Amino acid sequence: MISVDDYRAQVTELLGRRPAVSVPVQDCAGLVLAEDVTASVSLPPFDNSAMDGYAVRSDEVAGASEDAPVQLRVGEDIPAGRVDVPPLPPGTAHRIMTGAPMPDGADAVVMVERTDGGRDTVRVYAESASGTHVRRAGEDVARGTVALTAGTVCGPAQLGLASAVGRDTLAVHTPPRVLVVSTGTELVLPPEPLEHGQIYESNSIMLAAALRSLGCTVTTVRSVADDVDSFRAAIEPALPDVDLVVTSGGVSAGAYEVVKDTLTGAGVTFTKVAMQPGGPQGHGTWDGVPVVTLPGNPVSVLVSFEAFLRPAILSSLGHDDVDRTRVRARLLETLSSPSGKRQFRRGFYSRTDGDVTGVVGPRGGPGSHLLAAFTQANCLIVLGEDVTEAAQGSEVDVLLF
Repeated sequence: MISVDDYRAQVTELLGRRPAVSVPVQDCAGLVLAEDVTASVSLPPFDNSAMDGYAVRSDEVAGASEDAPVQLRVGEDIPAGRVDVPPLPPGTAHRIMTGAPMPDGADAVVMVERTDGGRDTVRVYAESASGTHVRRAGEDVARGTVALTAGTVCGPAQLGLASAVGRDTLAVHTPPRVLVVSTGTELVLPPEPLEHGQIYESNSIMLAAALRSLGCTVTTVRSVADDVDSFRAAIEPALPDVDLVVTSGGVSAGAYEVVKDTLTGAGVTFTKVAMQPGGPQGHGTWDGVPVVTLPGNPVSVLVSFEAFLRPAILSSLGHDDVDRTRVRARLLETLSSPSGKRQFRRGFYSRTDGDVTGVVGPRGGPGSHLLAAFTQANCLIVLGEDVTEAAQGSEVDVLLF
């Protein structure tokens, strides 16, 4: 068997790094920059007013107060967006709005609230030192400097900054187009009635949702029968149009393992990972397309996604932090685990005021078929390969969803 960490590294290497493509800024939310963003303009690009008020010469309003106001002639209105800004003659004030360019000759702004708001002449009731309420050119970002570095995740502030420094497109790593395939002759699509021995297909629904949460474009092929010809016919036509294939089922050691039967010797390696649940795994390429093959039980599918696919896809998109938040928590009941395997148990983590570590209790047993328990979980309890029993009250690692 291969270790969880070694297998994760192999899947991450298989997916590699997605190529950089140019995408409109407004479509880059959640994506990772592939290149630095250099500012083509300074921010602000010019000295401008931080307030609605009057642009003045600071020495001309020195000593102004409610008892001894300074009266100035109002010269011009300078709204935001005006490009033909006249200089400020001595003895005058220009009425100015927030964001408007400072006129030559002015070195301060008096808030309108500290004046009588006059249109022809204005009475100023407070002095305003040089630089007061003035935003200096380049004080946020200087032209020619790096505004955003490669590897930055594009959130609202980052996209706003990119646009503010003059970018309409960004080089980013875009999520892959994924084909999700569920296999098993026993699988039936709701709402068709079940016959004895059949079950409703759910793996493709779970995987598609998990992949879309990472931004992937997903196509599903549901309930492929355990027949090599049927499997090939369902998958091969789609390969030219996808970047990744993810299958569930058909990878274990029994008969009718259609994924294993089809892809062994065709570029995909199958192995056992030292974990519970989710031991049978496979990865490789099929006609040049990366393929990750997961077990068929639903809990194994979700745990495998968390352990291997999620971090590998995030890494391929340029993320540095690809792991779930890991905390320590005290167990509310004793758990057992098979020797030599890393066990992932569904759990519910909580923390109260004063708790240093928080507490966690299992949800459901270790069985890989117990999907309902997963819906009640907010974490995975991780028991290491050398742990066969974790006693109530002991501390364990917890991965928070």
